[in-house]
Amino acid sequence: MSFKLQVISLTKKIPYGKVTTYGTLATLAGMPRAARIVGGILHNNEEDLPWFRVINRHGFISIKCFDHSKALQKTLLEQEGVEVSSDFMVDLKKYGWFGN
Repeated sequence: MSFKLQVISLTKKIPYGKVTTYGTLATLAGMPRAARIVGGILHNNEEDLPWFRVINRHGFISIKCFDHSKALQKTLLEQEGVEVSSDFMVDLKKYGWFGN
């Protein structure tokens, strides 16, 4: 399976009310240094993916897309019960999913 298809498959497995990181998806898909590529895959994908459950390694919503704003990602996560601070931070210890 290609890296892209693995990222898509893994993204679909992120549980409701949990988040993971771009780097975690890259590592689980077999390319540990490809976090930015994961971001590109999620941004350019046409499938209905829970893209909003993916944040950066510091727990920060780092999206810079006009179509999918930080505020939208924050709202979608909060709708699933994930606490997001006013400065767009998520507690990875509490809400993180790392493939287990």
